[in-house]
Amino acid sequence: MNEFLKLIEERRSVKGYLPDMPKKEDIDLVIKAGLEAASGRNMQGAIIVAITDKAERDRLSGANAAILGAKSDPFYGAPCVLVVLANKAIRTSIYDGSLMLGNMMLAAHALGLGSCWIHRARETFELPEWKEWLRSHGIEGEYEGVGNLVLGYRSGDYPAEKPRLPGRVYYI
Repeated sequence: MNEFLKLIEERRSVKGYLPDMPKKEDIDLVIKAGLEAASGRNMQGAIIVAITDKAERDRLSGANAAILGAKSDPFYGAPCVLVVLANKAIRTSIYDGSLMLGNMMLAAHALGLGSCWIHRARETFELPEWKEWLRSHGIEGEYEGVGNLVLGYRSGDYPAEKPRLPGRVYYI
């Protein structure tokens, strides 16, 4: 089987991480894979915010947990979070951001890192304090959260494959 297709078939969402931060070079490669994603009319309307500072990561996790109504860490202990945001002025940027997330998950797997797409980025970055947080970090403009990609070294066994549901393809 083609190595790339095998990579797609074997990738899984990881839900347990070691506290060790991935190497910056690997984080940068994952980010590069996201930036190489296709985008509508090549507008490149989605951006990535890389959070490697533990205090900032914990703050974002707390906001995500509050929205979820959870007491545990919705980021599964992953030390790094790559937040994908979509420029609201570009009609396709939500789709473009989804492609970025997909590319980054595949790149993480290729590098031996675990990853998991965590929702509630939209709800988080609609809050005034998180809009201000973006501005305080030099991110100007109107953005909508697409997803949080948690990233790190997995703490346990790689998740087992779950069967694909049948009946999802129609040839006409």
